[in-house]
Formats: sequence, structure tokens, C-alpha cells
Amino acid sequence: MDIQSLSWLLLACQCTLVSGIDVYTAAVYEHRSILNPSPKVRPTRQAALRHMRENLDIYQLQVYEASKQVLYQLSCMARYGKMYLIANMGERQSCERSDPWCPSDGRYQFNTDVIFDAEGSLIAKYHKQNLYYEEAFNTPRVVEHVIFNTPFAGKFGIFTCFDILFYEPAVSLIDNYGVKQIIFPTAWINQLPLLSAVEFQQAFATAFGINLLAANQHHPESKMTGSGIYSPFASHYYYNMETREGKLLVAEVPIITRYNVHSLELETFQGKLEFPERHIHIEPSAPQLQGWRVQMDQSQQFLRAADGLGDIFYSLMMYDNYTFVPVTDLGGNLQVCSNTLCCHLVYRRSHASDLYAFGAFDGLHTVHGTYYLQVCALVKCAGSSIDTCGQSVTTASDIIDFQLWGNFSTHHIYTEILATEVKLYRADTLEWVNNNFYMTKQGMSEGLVTAALYGRWYKKD
Repeated sequence: MDIQSLSWLLLACQCTLVSGIDVYTAAVYEHRSILNPSPKVRPTRQAALRHMRENLDIYQLQVYEASKQVLYQLSCMARYGKMYLIANMGERQSCERSDPWCPSDGRYQFNTDVIFDAEGSLIAKYHKQNLYYEEAFNTPRVVEHVIFNTPFAGKFGIFTCFDILFYEPAVSLIDNYGVKQIIFPTAWINQLPLLSAVEFQQAFATAFGINLLAANQHHPESKMTGSGIYSPFASHYYYNMETREGKLLVAEVPIITRYNVHSLELETFQGKLEFPERHIHIEPSAPQLQGWRVQMDQSQQFLRAADGLGDIFYSLMMYDNYTFVPVTDLGGNLQVCSNTLCCHLVYRRSHASDLYAFGAFDGLHTVHGTYYLQVCALVKCAGSSIDTCGQSVTTASDIIDFQLWGNFSTHHIYTEILATEVKLYRADTLEWVNNNFYMTKQGMSEGLVTAALYGRWYKKD
């Protein structure tokens, strides 16, 4: 293996018992990596190793800091510095001329994750499948489903960055291999309003009821920040566009099995992680939803299809042409459709200082990747006119209670609630009722930036 560069670090240690729940301690480091100044120029081996060592010097300090925290809080490591370590780097593999896909210089370059156990042995590696404008790297000819076992939490799976938006290998690891803990190294460029790093990381962990350990690179000048340690009902995350320094996060993570995922909303978890007030319902009864709708209907606020701000309009949001209706009243009952998807919103707010838009998109996304989406989204507009709706926004002041639902054709739906200054909230309820997927949220204490049901119809990619 020929190392080209090192981009991030993730650490995990042994398990312990907290309030009767088995947990392990994980640490992710959002690294401000030292970048290659000429990424399109193939470096010499000497230059590549020198570049790698510059990053390794920083990682060595972070390993020391993580070890101190884990030893102090949990005394879970058998000896100083003993932990599982996962890093991302470039790898060179020689190939035969008889290989029809072998590059002209006789070697493959892969975006590679390497996994070391607590004894320092290399136990696994993964080659990134879905590349994102990575001219220096090749796509593996065969999709890899990499799983490694640990003595403290069982099976872990791993994939990298852009992989998270596709069925292979990300969803397949969970659906077909039963993996409940995912390692996720990334160099994620934040795209608001729907694909901020921490926004989608939490949504992914929630959708599948898994633990997700995500480590991003830290380059705010390139809109790169957002790392976290997520369980199905808790988030410990970092998002900072102001500083130029990296950040180490350490948190206790509940060990998930297929049997205990719905019993993990423990309010007695000693405040180690923030568990929500309510459980996620898989198939609840419809009456409570109907009651909420009736209560809203009594406000006699309905969609206006007349002239003016009640009209449907179209606007690009993250390169896709959404069908929108403006959200201007203190409360209302809105509907908007795109192709076969119809989205519904019942909402109320104490004041209406900001313009919002409620939109739907059902179609193939074709910019910076090709994948099929079904999305229902309530988003704050960047200004006071509808031509600003769909643009990137990070601040909001309007407190909004809402119920959002749609007749999705896919069951892979990622739920997102983003508040002002990129703060994450979780839904009060998520549920299927009569072939519609519902999300409800009330009582937020901060302004709403985005509430979305982000559906991925993988079979139509």
C-alpha cells in the first residue's frame, strides 16, 4: 500500500456499563488537514510521505488527548493509547496490462479507509465506491461491503462521504448485512437547505436506527465542517464555520442490537447524551394525527389558489426545479405536488416575520451526481421575495409548529429539522398512515430554517 495523504481520524475504545446500558466510547476528530497544493500533479513518493507525516504529527496529539479523556471518564482502555483507529488515505495498487480497466501508468489509485484494532494490527480496509469529482482516484470494479468485528460493540461497517447518498454500499450494509454501527469519514461540502453535513448525518442514523460515527474535514473556507456521534435518539455534533482549528468529540454510545433499538430512549442516561422527549413510532394509530389536523382546520387557514402570494411558483433549490407555494400566514393547511408526489403541511406560528416556502420535488437529480429524489420541504427564504426561496440560509426567528406529510413511493425517507445557526432538532413523531409518511414537531425554542422529508428512490437511479 502506497500512502498518498492522510485526511482524518476516528477512535473507539472498550465498552462499559452506564445505568444498566452497555455503551462504548467513541471519538471523532474534525481535522483541518494540510492539503496538497497541487492535487492534480502526481507527487513523488518522498513528497507524498512528507505530506503524510505533517498530518500524522497533528493526529498523534489528538490520539493523546482522546486517550486522556477516555481514561479519565471511563477507565475503559486496557493500557494507554489502546483503541481502534480508522483513517482515510490514498492507496496505490499495481495492475496488469491485461486488465482492461488498468490505468495507463499501470496502477490504480483508490480513496481508502484503513482500520486498525487496539493492538495496532491492520484488520480491514475499504475503497470508496461513489467518487465525487475525485480526478486522482479510480472507482473499484466491485462494490465492497466491509465489516469488522470489535470485542466491545460487535459489527461495524464503513463507507466514505458521497457513498452515503447511494444504496451501494451504504444502505446495503444495513439492509442486507444487519450492521448497526457505521464509521463515516467524509470531506463534506455543506449544501443548505437540505444537505448540511450534520443535518443529513443525523437523518441517516435516525432513519435506520443505527449509530453513525462521522468525521468531516475542517475547511470553513470551502464550506467543510460538521462531524458527529449519532445514535437513533441522540446527537453529539460539531459545526463551526468561524474557527480554523480542528475539533475532537468524545461521547458514550449505546450498543445497538436488533432487539433493543426501540428501548433506547432512556431519560435516565445520566445526561451523557440528549435523548428526545418522545419515542419514534413505527405504525401508530391515525386518530391523534387527525385530531391535530382538525385543530389546525379550525383556524380556517387554507391554501389560497388565487392571485398574489398564494400562487404556485417554481424555483431551483440545490439545482432541482421545485414546485413551491409561499407560506405567509400565521397558520394554514397547504398542499403542493410534483409528478406523483403530493406534499401536505399544517402549520402555525406566533408571528410571521420571515417568508417561507413549502415545496415538492419528484425527479432525477443530475448535478454533482445522479440520483432520484422525492422531497417535501418547508424552507425559510433568503429574503422577502419568492425568487430567494430555495437559497442557502442559516438563521431564522420564526417558531413554527408543523405537521408535514407526503404520499412517498419509497420507504427510504430521511427526516430533517434544522434550526437557526445550524442546530439540529428531532421530530416528535415519525409514522406511516394510509400510505403517507408523517413528521410532527411542536414546541421548538429556536427559529426554523428547514423541515424536510428527503426521500431517496434508489431503484430509479
